[in-house]
Amino acid sequence: MHCNSNYLKGAFFTVVTMLLFSACHPDTSGNLSSADDNGGYASDASRIEWANNDIISIADAAGYTYNGAYMRTTHITYDGTCALVGTDTNSTPHTLTIYFGNSDCVCLDNRKRRGTIIVKYNGEYTDPSQLHTITFDNYFVNDNQVFGTIQTSRVDTTITGNWYYNVWATDSMNVSQDPLNSQIESWIGTFTRKWVSGFLTTDDRNDDVYSISGSAILTRPNSHVFNFNISTPLQVSLNCNFIEIGVVNITGYTGARRLDYGSGSCDAAATIYEGVNSYPITLAP
Repeated sequence: MHCNSNYLKGAFFTVVTMLLFSACHPDTSGNLSSADDNGGYASDASRIEWANNDIISIADAAGYTYNGAYMRTTHITYDGTCALVGTDTNSTPHTLTIYFGNSDCVCLDNRKRRGTIIVKYNGEYTDPSQLHTITFDNYFVNDNQVFGTIQTSRVDTTITGNWYYNVWATDSMNVSQDPLNSQIESWIGTFTRKWVSGFLTTDDRNDDVYSISGSAILTRPNSHVFNFNISTPLQVSLNCNFIEIGVVNITGYTGARRLDYGSGSCDAAATIYEGVNSYPITLAP
């Protein structure tokens, strides 16, 4: 049997072309086999970064006013306030204590909090370049326990509304609701935190928006480790449960990835890029 050589060459060219096209065409099927890739580390980072910004914001609200007026509940609890705020300026360093009580208190943002946030500092709370060290005593937000240390130092730009903070985070969050089965995610990083919106409405934290740059190491509850390097700053809005904007280059357990949190919508949608392939994922709250 004889075959036409031109036909064979043409068929071979067609097959190779199809293979090359298939290899280069982005895969948007969303078929990610790894639970780490399929929303795992993206959700962990979004959750703990939101919590850190919320905690720093609460500390600032209490530190600037020395009362719990900005943390009132939507109902009568703890004598009408969601938090009791106390200061000790006789000791060195000074101590700011924000106590939410031993049972859940529903704050103005409709999130449940309990336990205590403790801030140590010297001088006046509002002094620029002052180091604030934040720790916790049995502190929970929406039943997720936060523990460890967050340190901040506000850089004085002399321009109101152009403040930014240096932040050093060495903290963890237990996202399990089962006291016998902890699920702990750890976050160690150095960040620059710019306050880009909401600084004029001091009585309302819900319109506060922050831009976050820097890098971190995330250890997931399954002990898998991921390095986060923020290439496009993250946008964290306190009235949204998810990171809204930002691109992160990730290396670690599953290899090199690029994580895109989106273009500004408050939703659970994000995208993972692995080489030329892209995969839509859904963030867990």
